[in-house]
Amino acid sequence: MSEGGEVAVPIESRALERYRLIEPFLRGARTLASIAGQADVNLRTAQRWVDLYRRDGLEALAQKQRVDRGSKRAMSQKMVETIEGLALERPRVPISAIYRELQEFAAKTGERLPSYPAVYRVVKAIPISLMTLAHSGTRMYCERFDLVHRREAARPNAIWQADHAQLRIQLLREDGTTGKPWLTIVIDDYSRAIAGYYLGFEPPSVLRTSLALRQAIWRKTDARWPICGIPDVLYTDNGSDFTSRHMEYVAADLKMQLVFSTPGQPRGRGRIERFFRTVNEMFLCTLDGYAGKSRRKPSLTLDAFDALFKAFLLHTYHCRPNKADELSPVQRWEKGGFLPRILDSLERLDLLLVHEAKERKVRPDGIHFHRLRYLSPVLAAYVGESITVRYDPRDVGEVRVFYRDKFLCRAISAELTGAVVPLREIVRSRNQRRNELRGILKNRQQAVDALLDLKRGHVSKEPDANSTVAIQPAAPKLKRYRNE
Repeated sequence: MSEGGEVAVPIESRALERYRLIEPFLRGARTLASIAGQADVNLRTAQRWVDLYRRDGLEALAQKQRVDRGSKRAMSQKMVETIEGLALERPRVPISAIYRELQEFAAKTGERLPSYPAVYRVVKAIPISLMTLAHSGTRMYCERFDLVHRREAARPNAIWQADHAQLRIQLLREDGTTGKPWLTIVIDDYSRAIAGYYLGFEPPSVLRTSLALRQAIWRKTDARWPICGIPDVLYTDNGSDFTSRHMEYVAADLKMQLVFSTPGQPRGRGRIERFFRTVNEMFLCTLDGYAGKSRRKPSLTLDAFDALFKAFLLHTYHCRPNKADELSPVQRWEKGGFLPRILDSLERLDLLLVHEAKERKVRPDGIHFHRLRYLSPVLAAYVGESITVRYDPRDVGEVRVFYRDKFLCRAISAELTGAVVPLREIVRSRNQRRNELRGILKNRQQAVDALLDLKRGHVSKEPDANSTVAIQPAAPKLKRYRNE
């Protein structure tokens, strides 16, 4: 550093930097005022640089700069803190209002009033993160400036993400009205491939989540959609459908870990949030009823929209290569010959995911459930017993009956299915159950009789099967009257 607060800066660099700044003005492309305003340079300084260049050339622009250039040399620390404090007030106030406050402050305290450009520079020098925290609050600050711990999967099916979103499109309902559908998505974090989804007008629920997971876990009939299996981790938000006891039971049975994101901070679920944006930008914007194009009236039903969405998923989204490794989601999921974990039967998966469980008691005329009556010949042996009914909310024509956690039978509702259990089967099952109970009673009565004989001291030996001695029948007892 040289005397006078000057710092040694290469002359060529300093001169070239100033020339680049005024060069658009010299070519007549821009005004000097716009150049000076954008570069935060005083207009008179820029005019002086132009005069120096025109008179003496590039070397004239190579004047040394001071170290304290741009600092608030004429401003006390107290004045700087006052300006910053006013700028950080909520709600945000314009710089002109801050300057008027400073005029009153300087008059009362005797501080030197800075110029308006100096106040402007102090306000603009405040970090944007500090301004965001002061004016927009903690939540906006966290979304924009907090470091994010993003979970990264090392292989397919290591982490799945699940979430719901209401799509920005109007569809036709069965009654002719319109509504926005909800889309539930299950995505593989490693490959970005969609493992399963569910579309419907009803809002997020445990059933929606279960139906999406059912499709995600089980094998698809379409060979173009190979994604399936049980993930190691299911990463979701803190919605009631994800944190329910049902999902906790499902996760424990499938040996799948449930992990929830931090409340109010969705950035950890970047894969699935990005997919919803892709759906809006690449798929919905071309359809009738899209919210961004009011001139296109709704014309699609839910079934038609579902078919279009599946085609988009298989033909477009799953086939787009990623910029990082040039692999499509399906190729990345299949890379390395990955073998997923999967259940042995679809029925077990249905019982676990889709079928809700309710406790009931078997009545003489069957099982009463949802104001319907369910009947099966097997139930004849369990009248009066408490059983568990599992059912699919989408199809209540039949229920599955469990007794002491073991599958018992399927009971049907004649009102819904039209199927009737024949009377002869009911009579046969009823008689069979009655005979079984009589056999049990006879066996128990023999045990009681043996106990009574033991108490009376009449211990009788069991006859030897190989013995040739004939067993004499017991003598009949004489009937006695009350007066004897």
